Amino acid sequence: MIDQAQIKAAIGTVLTDAHFPELPNYYQGKVRENYDLPDGRRILISTDRQSAFDQVLAAVPFKGQVLTQTARFWFETTKDICPNHVLSYPDPNVVVGRRLNMLPVEMVVRDYLTGSTDTSIWTMYKAGARTVYGETLPNGLVKNQKLPKTILTPTTKALAGGHDKPITPKEIVAEGLLTQALWDKLADLSLALFAKGRKIAAQRGLILVDTKFEFGLDDQGNVVVADEILTPDSSRYWQADTLDARIAQGLEPESLDKEFLRLWISERCDPYKDPIPVIPDDTLVDFSRRYIALYETVTGQTFEAPAPSEPVKDRIRRNLKEFF
Repeated sequence: MIDQAQIKAAIGTVLTDAHFPELPNYYQGKVRENYDLPDGRRILISTDRQSAFDQVLAAVPFKGQVLTQTARFWFETTKDICPNHVLSYPDPNVVVGRRLNMLPVEMVVRDYLTGSTDTSIWTMYKAGARTVYGETLPNGLVKNQKLPKTILTPTTKALAGGHDKPITPKEIVAEGLLTQALWDKLADLSLALFAKGRKIAAQRGLILVDTKFEFGLDDQGNVVVADEILTPDSSRYWQADTLDARIAQGLEPESLDKEFLRLWISERCDPYKDPIPVIPDDTLVDFSRRYIALYETVTGQTFEAPAPSEPVKDRIRRNLKEFF
């Protein structure tokens, strides 16, 4: 793995903007820049922007590349379970995929009682709730404990600037967001994708704690998994060998995911009410190191940092010229 000095040196060259006027139908998400081409393809560019608590907080060295390449591993590994939107990878930060009719529900799969956001089951459980997302949990559970069974905790998809909202499967069908048959299909696919991710993570000494999937329908009405899959932005991963000892000591699990930054922020403010403090460079370096470690552990590949001689945005422009 690249050393911390290399990561720190890249802080000044992070990719925070990937807007190319030469490309049509531009849309900016929290992390990705998107372009819809006239032929039905979509270009998704992962920047180094880091979001949490429904806002962009900082930029993390190499994050966009790590996300794209981690998702690529999982898309290729799970295509036997569910087709995905990917057509090509013209650049380490870029996916070209099929444009889909995205479904209005995010499928969140959980194996552990944890989390720090308003939609996390630990936040709800700690506040006294015992039925969450239509699932009833027993009394006496503690934070970071394994759940009695794997559960689905879907949320609605917020519009830009909004917040995802908890919802139950019955409400999803009753409100007409999905038909019962389509909900059942998404539930089966989500659990199967999670099970494969959990198995492979365990083989690498990791625990896949929870994750989020997004699905769409193609022109033939087939269900397709899209956006990203089993990345450290959309999932929690814990180191298996230290988990029991850390819980016994009252410590948080050793994580290789976004929760590291969420906890850092939550210890210093109420992220839903207070201004977010400036995140120090050393914290961003540590965050980047965890994402790179997750990529290398899961894929078995060595992360190759981009050449410092060419700005990442220039490289992306060069690699996307065929689409201009």
